[in-house]
Amino acid sequence: MSSPSPESQGRNAFPFERRNYLFFFFGLILLSAGYLLMSGGGVEDPNEFSEAIFSVRRITIAPLTVLLGYGVIFYSILKRFPAESENG
Repeated sequence: MSSPSPESQGRNAFPFERRNYLFFFFGLILLSAGYLLMSGGGVEDPNEFSEAIFSVRRITIAPLTVLLGYGVIFYSILKRFPAESENG
């Protein structure tokens, strides 16, 4: 077995930089918020119809929030930030 090259020994063991993880977790928060915005609107009686399921929040805002969350996650995976230096 060969030893690791000197170039790879000084590199960070994580595949992404700190910023990538921050963007990723922000995207997860957006996803969670979007799915929470979509929830609700149900009624106790299945024979009763409720217009609340067609509210602007559930039809427009929540899906846009979910798409934005997926976009932020996609960006966080693909974006390459310059490596942060150890000295500052």
